[in-house]
This record gives sequence, C-alpha cells and structure tokens, in this order.
Amino acid sequence: MKKNKGFTLIEIMVVIVILGLLAGLVVPNVMGSVDQANVQKVVTDISGFESALDQYKLDVGRYPTTSQGLQALIEKPSQAPIPKKYRPDGYVKKLSDDPWHSPYYYKMPGDHGKKYDLFSAGPDGEPNTCDDIGNWNVDNPPSPETCQ
Repeated sequence: MKKNKGFTLIEIMVVIVILGLLAGLVVPNVMGSVDQANVQKVVTDISGFESALDQYKLDVGRYPTTSQGLQALIEKPSQAPIPKKYRPDGYVKKLSDDPWHSPYYYKMPGDHGKKYDLFSAGPDGEPNTCDDIGNWNVDNPPSPETCQ
C-alpha cells in the first residue's frame, strides 16, 4: 500500500485558526504604532515650522499675519505688511501636509495662549475639534481614543 502524502482538512483548518489568532493579536498593535507615528510626525513638523517662524520674526521683526499664513515661509508676502528684509531663498523649501493629507493651519494671534496657533486638524481633518494637534499641546497631544 502506498501512503498518500499531504495535509488533511483538519490540519489545514488548525493552521488557518492559528494564523487568524496571530493576526488578531498583531494587527491592533501595528495599527496603534501607525497612529503614534503620525502624531510624532506632526509634532516634528510643528517644531520645524516654529523654528522657521522664529527665524522669520528675527529677520522681519514680526510673525506673518494670518492672511499671509505659512506661505510667507516659502515666498516673500505680496500683501501688507510686506517685509523689508526677507531671505532670498525663504525659510522652508516646501509646506508639507500632515499625515492625514490636510494642510497645517496658522492663525496670528493665537487663541491658545501663544503668539500664534500652528496646528494639524488631526485624523478627522476638521480644524478646531478635540483631535487637533497644535503648538499649544505638542507636549501632550490628544490620542484618537480621547476624542471618541
């Protein structure tokens, strides 16, 4: 008699159940890491924009107005007040979007006890909601769980 070599249906089902259990344990941990990495990118971006805004203020004597916005870090503003001293190559190379593909928001003067507000609208993409990550809360940014 020849013995058939192969897997039985029971053996295959056991493997599928084990893989399902492993995926159930691993996927939530990986997804949490992605959220944490996105928040960290926002914190890093805000820090970089703050440095550029501080350098702008040193050169120009004031921060850009709300209407001039962060665009003033890339090119010399064309609307008043027009700066007399401005770096020919600007203060940043480009304005990146946040990890959720929304622009960073800038408001001068700020509403959160800072000279200006600089923030990401967070995962929901809506500004002025509880998941906003701004220069007023970068030391303790909101987690997605706290806004649900």
